Amino acid sequence: MKVREVMARTVVSVRRETPLKDVAALMVEHGISGVPVVDEQGAVLGVVSEADFIVKERGLEGIRHRPLARFVGESDEVRAEIAKVVAETAGSAMSSPAITIEADRPVREAAALMIERAINRLPVVEEGRLVGIVTRADLVRAYVRSDREIERVIRDEVLVKELWVDPADIQVTVERGVVRLRGTVDRRSTAELVTRYIARVEGIVAVESDLGWRLDDREIKAPAPDYISPFGRG
Repeated sequence: MKVREVMARTVVSVRRETPLKDVAALMVEHGISGVPVVDEQGAVLGVVSEADFIVKERGLEGIRHRPLARFVGESDEVRAEIAKVVAETAGSAMSSPAITIEADRPVREAAALMIERAINRLPVVEEGRLVGIVTRADLVRAYVRSDREIERVIRDEVLVKELWVDPADIQVTVERGVVRLRGTVDRRSTAELVTRYIARVEGIVAVESDLGWRLDDREIKAPAPDYISPFGRG
């Protein structure tokens, strides 16, 4: 499943010059935790989030300066915090560069990015322009796929298009998101690959595999190459 399939296409966004008070009003009105900041072409410049407002609310007295800052200068992090505290527009308060994701990327990539960066929403871009927004709540939609839809994706997308495996060799049943595989394939490595690829399909809760194989290629060792002296044979 791609990000474009679960993202919201109606996006509340602001411009760099939008007053911060207007940004806050938009977030409250729409019940959202952040808004992308875009330029005239729709390119995402940054994001203003609740965290940015918290920094501003904390004020200058809440900033922790590094030792000897008076002599060696402030760190980049502290300078960024000070800029947010005194900010009056979206452009001066936003976190930049923005963390975005392409619309055609898999949903699992969006999930991994949100966890890695500890964020709740991602602006979605296409050819550099904002086309949507995806939130953690949106990602949950991947798990409401019907069993029939999951089975179709496994057969048509995974077995046929990705792995070139004959679906007639594998019996696929799906019940409440749990996939069960039966049948026999040519090699043990193929059986393991099938299970691994199917487990990546969004909406699957678990994969139970009882696939057999005709050849255990794990036990086949490649023949050692003949040694050829740099001076030739003999």
